[in-house]
Amino acid sequence: MKKEILKAVRTIALLAILSVSAQTLGQAPPPPPSSDNNDSNNRNGGGAPIGGGVAMLLAMGAAYGGKKYYDFRKKLKNEMDD
Repeated sequence: MKKEILKAVRTIALLAILSVSAQTLGQAPPPPPSSDNNDSNNRNGGGAPIGGGVAMLLAMGAAYGGKKYYDFRKKLKNEMDD
């Protein structure tokens, strides 16, 4: 039973990562820079997208936290049984 749950969690995590990377591949190229040097939209970083990276970090953090919680519960149950 536990192996099936772990397999399902791994599959869902893999699909989430693949869907995020697929979204980033389909984006249109950025517009050419304007010749106006006083453009208020030009900030440090050049308008680089951060959404995909943040989503991947959140997904990996959630998976890591879930694994830690699973191990903690497993250890607690084993201590209670002894």
